[in-house]
Amino acid sequence: MGLYAFTNFLCKGDKNIFKELPINEQIRAESVRLVAETGEQLGIMSLEEALSEADKRGLDLALLNPGNPAVCKLMDYGKYKFDSIKKEKELRKNQKVTELKEIQLSMTIDTHDMEVKAKHGNRFLQEGNKVKVVLRMKGRQQAYKANAVEVVKKFYSMLEVNGTYDKEPEVVGRNVILIVNPKKN
Repeated sequence: MGLYAFTNFLCKGDKNIFKELPINEQIRAESVRLVAETGEQLGIMSLEEALSEADKRGLDLALLNPGNPAVCKLMDYGKYKFDSIKKEKELRKNQKVTELKEIQLSMTIDTHDMEVKAKHGNRFLQEGNKVKVVLRMKGRQQAYKANAVEVVKKFYSMLEVNGTYDKEPEVVGRNVILIVNPKKN
């Protein structure tokens, strides 16, 4: 399996995991500051000299910074690419993605129904997700916005054990919205 096919295999399904560096003949600078694979500064030289040095050592010349002079490093580009992709995948695997779960209420919700929805909300918060509580007012209910806010506050009191909120319930149009964040352990 060639290097290109192998890196495509690793990248399958992932977008923009690895940033390609211009290497060898892709570099368009006149003079370069050359850095050895060990990190040692080899000085400023022409691109042709740097390419011959890379060829002599059996390594690739990779452009790190296209400034004046351009900074290039001698490296095994295939190994560098493989290690970078592997490291990126490891970072993504360990990353915890929080979701925003939505719970819908109404002004005429019964106590038991509210308890059932609070049970779901507490489970979402324990899993580390945020919970968006939305109470939709219909028709004449819009005249009683204060009552709607009270229903949302009562619902929050059932979630208080596992979550906190940043700001008070907010009336937006015909909705009352409250976002509850999970408590830190």
